[in-house]
Formats: sequence, structure tokens, C-alpha cells
Amino acid sequence: MMRSVSSWLLLSAMSLASASAAQEATAGQPGQEGRIEQLSAASEENPHGAVIAPVTLPPGTTSLYGYAGAPEIGVGFRQGISSVELEARARLNWFQLSAALELVGRLKVLERGSVSLAPTLGVGVVFNSGATYMDDDNVSGVLLRLSPGLVAGWKVAETVTVLGLVDLPLDIGISKGEQRRFQALGGGGVEVYLGSNVSVLLAGQLGSDTFRERAGLTDTRLGWALKAGLGARLF
Repeated sequence: MMRSVSSWLLLSAMSLASASAAQEATAGQPGQEGRIEQLSAASEENPHGAVIAPVTLPPGTTSLYGYAGAPEIGVGFRQGISSVELEARARLNWFQLSAALELVGRLKVLERGSVSLAPTLGVGVVFNSGATYMDDDNVSGVLLRLSPGLVAGWKVAETVTVLGLVDLPLDIGISKGEQRRFQALGGGGVEVYLGSNVSVLLAGQLGSDTFRERAGLTDTRLGWALKAGLGARLF
């Protein structure tokens, strides 16, 4: 008799424990689904833009872009990491027949409504052939490039971002120690989302271009850049 009662009590306790565990699991499901939805929403933040917009890509997002223009053409790869973005890019100045390879970082420092701001800093190397068929002042050499800058974005519509651009590249001679070039370019553009993760860019800049072949021979002229680009979000 005592054994039957003990068995019945044990079975009852096990049943109650199973029911309680099932209720806790059921109660935890909405919270888990909510977290999944939040992660999904975060991954879809700023779904538009691939070439320059947005000022930094959302975390885990990558894009590939290319552009044609004057005096440069180029390609690049962007990777979003939290509020920071890393970019690898290659540029060809077809006026000078010079090539530049750069690694660039961006850090978002401001976001208020539809306006955002990110300073940039790049480092790379420039290989200049010295061709003078379109640039009489061009000089051959290998140079180290430091390129600080600034990108501002204003999302004026769901698929349209107006951009402000500042670039301050400084080239320092490696093969010729006294060789220098400094550009101060400012301007803007617009990037439009076309659909299917593809965006198109039109941009232009004006400023100054100061260069030196050797000490005592420095000259300054008008600096400018025009580009039309196409980019795609990879994921």
C-alpha cells in the first residue's frame, strides 16, 4: 500500500515538472522570435546604397562597385563592421597613367534623422609612369599615399541620397624622397537605388592640386574630378 502511494506521488511530481517546463518553453518562444526579428531588422537597416552611400554600411553588409570618370577610373570593395567600415580600392589615373592601391576606414560620428557624417582615412601606394601625353607636369615615381577625407549623407527620399565629399590625398615620394603631391577637393553627388540591390552614383569635385618634383619647384593648379559609378550589395 505504501509502495503504491509512493509511486503515485512520484508520477504526479514528474507530470507537474514536465508541464511546468513545457509552459516555460512556450513562454520563451515569443521573446526568442522577437530577438530574431530585431536581428533581421538590424541587418536590413539602410538597404539602399553601394558605391559611396550610406556613409558606413550596416554591420555584416558588403558591396562591390566600379566607376568611370576623369581623371580616374576605379573599383572597390566595402565591408560594414558596426559603426566602422573598411574599404579596399584600386584607382587608375588615365591622364597620368598612374595606379593607386588603398585601404580605407570610415567611422560614423553623427546620425540625426536622415543626415549622417563619417570621416575617412586611407593609406596606400601610388605607381606613376610619368606619362606626359595629357599632363605636361607629370613625374614618374613610387609614392606613399595618405588620404584623409569626409563623407556626408542626406537621405532625401527612400531611394535617393545626396552626398557631400571632401578628399585630401597626400602623396609622398618613396623612390624620389623630395617628390610631393597634395590635393584638396570638395564637392558632392547623388546616389540612387535602382532596385535588385543595385545603385548608381554621379559625383563631382573641385579644388586645388599642388605638386613638387624636387625642393624649390612647387606648382599649384586647378584640381577636379568627375565620376559615374555603379555598385551592388552582395549581402
